[in-house]
Amino acid sequence: MAIVAVAAFVAVPVHALERLTLSNGDTFDCVRHEPAGDRVRVYTSGENYIEIKATEIVSVDVLPDPAPAAQVPAAKLTKEEMAEMLASAGEQHNIDADLLASIVKAESDGQARAVSRAGAQGLMQLMPGTAREMGVADSFEPRQNINGGTQYLDALLTRYHDNIALAAAAYNAGPAAVDRYHGVPPYRETRAYVARVIKEFNRLKKMDLAAGRANEIAAK
Repeated sequence: MAIVAVAAFVAVPVHALERLTLSNGDTFDCVRHEPAGDRVRVYTSGENYIEIKATEIVSVDVLPDPAPAAQVPAAKLTKEEMAEMLASAGEQHNIDADLLASIVKAESDGQARAVSRAGAQGLMQLMPGTAREMGVADSFEPRQNINGGTQYLDALLTRYHDNIALAAAAYNAGPAAVDRYHGVPPYRETRAYVARVIKEFNRLKKMDLAAGRANEIAAK
């Protein structure tokens, strides 16, 4: 698919208003689109856009606005609550809980009501369109958000044969960008994101190893 990155690529845009269905079967959510010769400028957020050949677009559907979030502040999760939710979601999808924790750290730093400039919501920063696809009714409800984000990450890990770097890149920039570049896209934001996820994952694994050794020593 002929896509040209013109500005910083975002996986799915702010408050997705339109969904483009492409000729290869993929869908792409955007805030708006406008013609540019034989191409179409698809705006991901603000003035950031990518260009797609007009012939690649099969249909454009208007998406409903996401339901407004409850105004009651979410209670801060304890480390134990977070660990239990990550372990439960990880077990369900056969994904290392440390990897899920690394995604949560990179996405929201553990803030259940985090909202990005692009409109992503909750612990694993789900866009409204992605949340709907994953069956998440309330992205600010921690367990729903984690389950939805884990389900999406599971699909990406399957798509990229358990390559963590590629799955993380697709989580940040979208699988279309990863597929186009046959690897981590050359976007500064995405490369920094992948580095943060892998660094945190390695840190957590080292902590697990140290804790395991300490327990072995204590048991002797």
